[in-house]
Amino acid sequence: MPTPRILMCPPDFYGIEYEINPWMSRSRGSTPERAHAQWRGLHDTLVKLGVQVELLTPQPGLPDLVFTANAGLVFGQRFFSSRFRHEVRARESPCFDAWFAGHGFTVEHLPDGMFFEGAGDALFCGPTLFAGYRIRSDAASHQHLGKTLNRLVLPLELVDRRFYHLDTCFCPVVPGRAIYFPEAFDHYGQRVLETHIDKLLPVVEAEAARFACNAVVVGKTVIVNAGSERLAADLRGWGFDVIFLELDEFIKAGGSAKCLTLRLDGEDAAAWDVG
Repeated sequence: MPTPRILMCPPDFYGIEYEINPWMSRSRGSTPERAHAQWRGLHDTLVKLGVQVELLTPQPGLPDLVFTANAGLVFGQRFFSSRFRHEVRARESPCFDAWFAGHGFTVEHLPDGMFFEGAGDALFCGPTLFAGYRIRSDAASHQHLGKTLNRLVLPLELVDRRFYHLDTCFCPVVPGRAIYFPEAFDHYGQRVLETHIDKLLPVVEAEAARFACNAVVVGKTVIVNAGSERLAADLRGWGFDVIFLELDEFIKAGGSAKCLTLRLDGEDAAAWDVG
């Protein structure tokens, strides 16, 4: 397996400064020391697994910059920058765009009027792009990407506001296999997943609510937020190793392991041909 490359951003300015999803509460806030320790635990675990972790410089006033998965979609050396629905997050885009432009990527933007929140709502499983829409991203943005990349895009309507991004309720692990929380999708979306993915592993609600689906896959290892014992047992039955990490400080903002990472070389599960 080629050396995986992942973009992360230290949580120097992370905090709950606004409320744009059901998980966020300014009155509850976050604990900076604990957030730093949890982020470092994820970072160091990835390095031990052989990942080359690249760092984005944190910026004051951008508490969610730590969630690099939402920066955009990486496809080969092309970076499709997000168009965030909320203005408080749209301020992050210049930082992400500058980083990618400075690291050899071609930065591309979607047409005006389309909302698109990057790898949070657009995940490849094999050659097919599965795309969550309704709450943060638009179906039109994903259809635009499909035409631009000449790839099949399957829009999936998200119907539970707790699972506002696709990566909170769906995670490809290898081509043809994925974990998901069925109730986050409408009935049509459930049928789409069942039809187009050979093996689906459902996650129970209690573990989905601990962001079990917001996992990071590195080869045959899956990094999952602590407290997902049933999912871990099922994944081990598929031949995967599972690493539990406590990431509850980031669940306070509606994110976990996957949200804190962006694959720079494409997801392991993607296996697309970019030639």
